Amino acid sequence: MSTLIRVERALVIGHILSMAFGLAGLLLVLPNPDFIASLPPIGKTAFAWSMAGGGVMYMLLGMAAVTVYAYRTLGVWHWLGFMLPALTISLSSELLGTSTGFPFGHYRYLTGLGYKISGLVPFTIPLSWFYLGFSAYLIARAGLNNKLTSNWLKIFGSIVLGSIFLTAWDFVLDPAMSQTTMPFWVWEQPGAFFGMPYQNFAGWFGTGATFMTVATLIWLMKPFKLPQHQLGLPLAIYVSNFAFATIMSLAAGIYIPVLLGLIVGLLPVLLLYRWANTPIEAIIPDNMVDVSVDPVGVLSK
Repeated sequence: MSTLIRVERALVIGHILSMAFGLAGLLLVLPNPDFIASLPPIGKTAFAWSMAGGGVMYMLLGMAAVTVYAYRTLGVWHWLGFMLPALTISLSSELLGTSTGFPFGHYRYLTGLGYKISGLVPFTIPLSWFYLGFSAYLIARAGLNNKLTSNWLKIFGSIVLGSIFLTAWDFVLDPAMSQTTMPFWVWEQPGAFFGMPYQNFAGWFGTGATFMTVATLIWLMKPFKLPQHQLGLPLAIYVSNFAFATIMSLAAGIYIPVLLGLIVGLLPVLLLYRWANTPIEAIIPDNMVDVSVDPVGVLSK
């Protein structure tokens, strides 16, 4: 096993454990102040650290895990070709949104997610756009790469599905994170969908589709090979973050967004992951298989 693979695994395990630790703090410890008071000094220190930096740590680890994976499997060009548009476009959307209400609606971030860029957007937020967006997009692209024969349908479909999967995660995450005992952001003009405006989802889909389109155009400039059978890390990132959001929502008594997220997010992601790991000959007749390298393809929340 290569050193980079070991690093990937360590980072994704740390990412998942950080989320689990954060869940325990938010759902078990924070609502019980008597329990907090009874903790020994080291326990109180650990809880204080969790509340102050737990959200930052799990997003940094998620970013690092996907960065190492993308570098290892796709190379520098395609890693940066996705990461840079994802970071810059998502940050621009978030800054615009927190300043004007467009494209997500009127909201503002509270504490707990790290230093705020321009006093508005925690620096960790664009990181989560990147690592979730990359994971969603790569699984969609790999699955469609085996199912479809048209390169342009693969490309268009991966952008649309990747953006839907990214938005589906927000279906589940946003209501709970804005209504938990210690909310991380608040909607200044609450909407009809569990406190969120429907505009928020259009903003999520549009932002994701924009940076995925830009990344696709960059990837088209240089041929590459899709990591068709090495999608364990992107799947682990998407599923673990979806599970985190699900547990938060269910604990808050919010069920419908979880159901919607399952239908349009998690279940299709699992299906596409299965397609990606099915030999292409089992899906497309032998005389239709293109054995040439797909310069666009293989590309890939």
